[in-house]
Amino acid sequence: MLLELRCPESLHYAAPSEGGGETWAVLSSLLHTAKLNGLDPEAYLVDVLERMVSGATKTHQLHELLAWNWKAAREAEKRAVA
Repeated sequence: MLLELRCPESLHYAAPSEGGGETWAVLSSLLHTAKLNGLDPEAYLVDVLERMVSGATKTHQLHELLAWNWKAAREAEKRAVA
């Protein structure tokens, strides 16, 4: 299970490195976007990362992994099964 990620206010301005700050920003953005779309952030990230690493999703298909598109695809799959 993912732990709740929180960054103290003081760290927003003093990241240990520029790369670390960018990584934190990307991860935070992904998690919050998943939450805003009513998704389980852990399930979303696991699926998206597996699809990217395995090559199941090609570069020209990356838009399908955006939280709102990913959610719509999961809902369509559920309707098709029902």
